[in-house]
Amino acid sequence: MAKSIIIDCDPGVDDAIALMLALRSPELVVQAITTVAGNVPLALTQRNARQICELLERPDVPIYAGCPRPLVRSPITAEDIHGKTGLEGATLPTPSLPLQSTHAVRFLIDALQSAAAPLTLATLGPLTNIAVALIQTPEIVHGIERIVMMGGGVTHGNITPVAEFNIYADPHAAQVVFESGIPITCLSLDLTHQVLTTPERLATIRQIDNPVSQVAAAMLSHYGKADEAKLGTVGAPLHDPCVIAYLLRPDLFRASPGQVQVELCSPLTLGQTVVNLQLSAEQMNTEIVETVDAEGIYKLLTQRLEKS
Repeated sequence: MAKSIIIDCDPGVDDAIALMLALRSPELVVQAITTVAGNVPLALTQRNARQICELLERPDVPIYAGCPRPLVRSPITAEDIHGKTGLEGATLPTPSLPLQSTHAVRFLIDALQSAAAPLTLATLGPLTNIAVALIQTPEIVHGIERIVMMGGGVTHGNITPVAEFNIYADPHAAQVVFESGIPITCLSLDLTHQVLTTPERLATIRQIDNPVSQVAAAMLSHYGKADEAKLGTVGAPLHDPCVIAYLLRPDLFRASPGQVQVELCSPLTLGQTVVNLQLSAEQMNTEIVETVDAEGIYKLLTQRLEKS
């Protein structure tokens, strides 16, 4: 049976690749896409999501724009550091698909309260939309089967030495989510840095040579060059598609239970995810994904990009 999910994201190249993977996978029913400010401002994240759905000819998937800034801290976007629109490198169609008039938080509350069965949330950006929905209507926890998120770092960060971008962008929202009691699966930088877009893997995607794979290859060829240079890797890490791959093929991953708390007070370590793997079972609040079959991830992505 197909799994019903809502994708909350801030496209972003790796979000865009994650959307391609999800929308090309019949095992997943994407009930909606909600967007949040993160990689770029909200006006661009919702537009970028609409462009990807336009490219994939998926007008059936509604798109809702959500929160334009974090709960407490000043806004920070990867646009300030890396790019202009978030989807550099590819030519995408001008989106004709509509943006829904309902705010993403209102949609999430209504959808989770009315769902016939609990839904899975795939979160690929800052957790502002989810946190605001939980603050406004705490009982929606009963409508969430699990949150599978890309966020945090066990041993290191990428926006600061200790903080990963999605958590650092809205650490207070992240702490609300980790304290919610919802089952959470967390794919951190320690995991996603194992999944590299090597020249060989990029060449395989380019060889598919259909409209979707051409856009994917164009974006990936420009993506993550700063990370690649900083990490000294052959290829940039591919973060957000790991969330969708986990939903499709959990057998490709290995995880352990842990507890995650978010540092909120220190200017030096703001947004750090403090992970404890040595507590009793009742103290654990998160499934920490530790290892992955990276080659299996790229085979899965290639197969789905090949679909017409």
